[in-house]
Amino acid sequence: MCIDYTDLNKACPKDTFPLPRIDQLVDTTSGHQMLSFMDAYSGYNQIKMNPTDEEVTAFQTDRGLYYYRVMSFGLKNARATYQRLMNKIFKTLIGRNMEVYIDDMLVKSLEKSQHISDLEQCFRLLRHYNMRLNPAKCAFGVASGKFLGFMVTHREIEANPEKIKALRDMVPSKNIKEVQRLNGRIAALSRFLAHSGDKYLPFFKILRGARNSGFQWTDEFQEAFEQLRKYLASPPLLSKLISREKLYLYIAISAQAISSVLVLEENATQCPVYYVSKILYETEGRYPLADMTALALVYYARKLRPYFQAHSIGVYTNLPLKSIL
Repeated sequence: MCIDYTDLNKACPKDTFPLPRIDQLVDTTSGHQMLSFMDAYSGYNQIKMNPTDEEVTAFQTDRGLYYYRVMSFGLKNARATYQRLMNKIFKTLIGRNMEVYIDDMLVKSLEKSQHISDLEQCFRLLRHYNMRLNPAKCAFGVASGKFLGFMVTHREIEANPEKIKALRDMVPSKNIKEVQRLNGRIAALSRFLAHSGDKYLPFFKILRGARNSGFQWTDEFQEAFEQLRKYLASPPLLSKLISREKLYLYIAISAQAISSVLVLEENATQCPVYYVSKILYETEGRYPLADMTALALVYYARKLRPYFQAHSIGVYTNLPLKSIL
């Protein structure tokens, strides 16, 4: 059951406790030999409300007024509250043999022989804080699995097959809402899409044009849609990261988008780690080529900040940026 807490949420100050970056959690998970995926059973409802705040969660039914004594779904700061608690409970394990994103928990082991010990440490804390799991959503001692929308293995990161199937099974859009849904699904897979800005651009044009002259699905958009579905028939596998290993960022500039790929060189082979693209605003599209390249470098340094902070990055472009900057 979920209550509409719109008015209550408007009156509540925002809890700015940060959630972990999903891409970082996925990167730190790949490369482990044994994994266990766990999900809390109605996780929000396992957290007690402060007694002084219980009455503000009141809701009306045909049998009278009721209020929650545990944290309800739909509360503005529920996610931040839950993540803060998980960080506190598992502070000795997170980043070492465990990762947590709200109610999604994962125990990871570099060696299979170590996995039972890692699970015991996790279960000890779960019992101590009386946290319950949903067995229907747990998988123990597996070599790969879905985590935060990605497929992680001990070798690489793969796109979620369900997300690919959902996009490939779509039919040509008939209205703006369907195009927006298509764009959302493309964005969810953008890390695996080379030059996604160029592939996404025709559908962005549909939305922009619809505001001016109404919706129209043309042959150009149909061709772009078919090319995208063909590309997703065999999306690239992304490499696991190696600590402190040098990475290389290749930047490409087109008239309407900037694109890049972050790669790791291993055994004389370059393996993709992350594809990033950005559609240029109209004013940005009029920049000189050197300025566009500088813009791309600044954008990617911000977008890929954790990688820039943890690794030495070599940047490759077709312009002599070093002599310009």
